[in-house]
Amino acid sequence: MQIQDLPYSDPGVPDTRSGPRFLWWLGRNQLGGQCRALLWGLLHFLSVCGLPFCVGLAVQAVVERSGARLVQTGGLLLLCGAGIALGDTMLHRAAVTNWITAAARVQQLLARRTAMLGSALTRRVAAGEVVAVSTGDVEKIGWFVEAVSRFGAAALTVVAVCVGLVVYQPALGVVVAVGVPVLALAVLPLLPRATRRADVQRQKAGRATELASDTVAGLRVLRGIGGEELFLDRYRRASQEVRTAAVRSARMWSLIAGIQVLLPGLLMIAVVWRGVHLAQEGRIAVGELVTVYSAVMLLTYPLRHFEEIAMAYSFSRPSAQRAARVLSLDRATDAAGSRDGHLPDGDLYDPLTGLLAPSGLLTAVVCGDPDAAGVLAERLGGHPAEKSASVLLGDVPLDELPLDAARTAVLVQDKDPVLLSGSLRALLDVPSSGEVGAEEALAAAQCGDVLDALTQAAPEAGDPLDARITERGRSLSGGQRQRLALARSLITDPQVLVLDEPTSAVDSHTEARIAEGIRKLRTGRTTVVFTSSPLLLDRADRVVLVHEGEVAAVGLHRKLVHDDPRYREVVTRETEDEDDGHGAGAGSGSGSGSEDKAAARNGAVAEGVLAGLEEIEETA
Repeated sequence: MQIQDLPYSDPGVPDTRSGPRFLWWLGRNQLGGQCRALLWGLLHFLSVCGLPFCVGLAVQAVVERSGARLVQTGGLLLLCGAGIALGDTMLHRAAVTNWITAAARVQQLLARRTAMLGSALTRRVAAGEVVAVSTGDVEKIGWFVEAVSRFGAAALTVVAVCVGLVVYQPALGVVVAVGVPVLALAVLPLLPRATRRADVQRQKAGRATELASDTVAGLRVLRGIGGEELFLDRYRRASQEVRTAAVRSARMWSLIAGIQVLLPGLLMIAVVWRGVHLAQEGRIAVGELVTVYSAVMLLTYPLRHFEEIAMAYSFSRPSAQRAARVLSLDRATDAAGSRDGHLPDGDLYDPLTGLLAPSGLLTAVVCGDPDAAGVLAERLGGHPAEKSASVLLGDVPLDELPLDAARTAVLVQDKDPVLLSGSLRALLDVPSSGEVGAEEALAAAQCGDVLDALTQAAPEAGDPLDARITERGRSLSGGQRQRLALARSLITDPQVLVLDEPTSAVDSHTEARIAEGIRKLRTGRTTVVFTSSPLLLDRADRVVLVHEGEVAAVGLHRKLVHDDPRYREVVTRETEDEDDGHGAGAGSGSGSGSEDKAAARNGAVAEGVLAGLEEIEETA
């Protein structure tokens, strides 16, 4: 796999049972690149370690005054130099290719998993952790995959040099052959502690990333309530914890690096001391002593890769563990395939709660718990957080549909939709039936003032659709972002559209026009709106109250406000005492006849609607 061939047509199915297994799977899928890097690494390292033998031969040729051998040694030095240059260049190329392709494979897997899970991902994994995995963790995983081949080449080179020294000069070669394994294994007792400290650092860094991500996402709200300093203090504390953990980890790695410098130095002293005595006894030549000494000195170069692979594994293992955790997440239902290849049609029914959304009607759902509403909305879209009975579209369970078919049939817009950066035209360029145009959707979502604002911000754009939107729409207000997201959902024109609080950030007048626009534009299509707004509820064909996970009441808004105290409490924020007061007032009047009952009923409805409107205006 080369960089120009990215992205992968199929990144494969990862082994997510553990972090080490995931790393092994990545390496196994890059055997070609790893073998190339290993071969180029061997050429480079062996050429480097061949220099001492050339130097020893040259010294011995000078001592023996042999010009021919000196010329031959010069040729060998040129050959080693060419091998060093070529091997280093191609090793770097192959290693970087392994790094980038491994990181790209992980990022592609993460992107596919994110697209498959949708908004259910952030309910199961913190958004900051997903960001940390897709950025810093991906780089560390790529680092380990890239370092494996270089470590393999370094290890084979060390073995080859030790064997060569034993054959070349047994008296000193045995000392080197015994000392080098000690150098390589001396730091092993320190690695578990270094790994634990690296894990702590990664955990604290991930926590700081999550906190920063959450703070940025809620910056507008924080400014509104004056909570910037509170969150800044929290981030400062988290940042200092990361710094402290990084310092502790760096101290351990500094100790390991120091040992890697100290022990080779001691080995060189031992080799020189032993070699001098052997030379004085006449058992070795001067050139042989220079060769062994130079070989030991240059062995520190491949030995450094032992420390690098230990660091790479220590830092990449927790990163791989987090990546494997995210990649192991799956839909709670496993889509096997549709029955006949066609999208089903009919009523949308949830057997768990008993919620029924008749085909072609606008159904409003009232939940006292906003979190429960979000979970139920995801269930209706075929993405339940937990395994349970499947939602039915007509008579077809949604979990029997492929993921793309389920999303085509049922579209869910959650309460916090995301706007990607780019032009408004690109934002609205989504898969759709073609029946609803951009102008119709923008008009139904009451986006006129949004278009005006975008035009004023970018006067060079002749068409408002060509105006650019900043990342996540941060230059727009909450209500403007919400309306653009609604327009995007309306353009798709799915068979079933599920909206979770689509007007929570707009004023009451705009909300009333949006409610009418949704009703007109979605005529003949199934629409489910999770809301507690009286303006939306009053325009629904059917209103369903879900209480404690089950359907508690079904009817029209005006009737439910009058007849059901639980519904009235959610919609109008009316307490039970106030409800009793209304009942007592109605019963104490002189009219127990139909006119007094009608007046009391109309008064209760009007009072409930007014209370709801006041609450909406205060929220807006």
